[in-house]
Amino acid sequence: MFMQEPMLRLNGVNENLRIVIETELRGADSPEKVRESLLTLFPEFPEQGDIEHPTLGNAIHETWTGEQVSLQTFLKLLHEQRILDTALDAMTIAFDGTKTTFDLLRQAAIVGKIAFPLDEEQPFGGVISVTLEGEHLRDWLEAATWHKGRDVAPRSIKDDLAMTDDGESVTWI
Repeated sequence: MFMQEPMLRLNGVNENLRIVIETELRGADSPEKVRESLLTLFPEFPEQGDIEHPTLGNAIHETWTGEQVSLQTFLKLLHEQRILDTALDAMTIAFDGTKTTFDLLRQAAIVGKIAFPLDEEQPFGGVISVTLEGEHLRDWLEAATWHKGRDVAPRSIKDDLAMTDDGESVTWI
């Protein structure tokens, strides 16, 4: 009987990456709901201390930040939801060789889904911003989003099969 070796699971931590995850709470955002959305994707996101709640006439405006938070659950969800090529494209729109920043929809995150807003969108419910930085970030991103289909149709960052800037897919010929 053939035993398949377990798949390598990346998490970003201790992999020579700088990881920063942050989100802004504005207006009437519920701190509990924002925290729940963060923890669904990033269970190790740190506590933020005293949390102010919005009240009538006193809107909330805070930024929550976590550094070196594991990406393991986020990456696992990308694999389970089978959106690895989309993720590679969305996560590298702002890629400059050693750094990238991308956003995730908080409303999708709260139910365990990964969704990437388009650049021009101001999504209801806010976003979680993820910044990744490292000398070998290109290799790490391609490895983190790898799937068996790439044996047949190889992909790389900003290749001819990447989605367009407005989020439209490129048709394979």
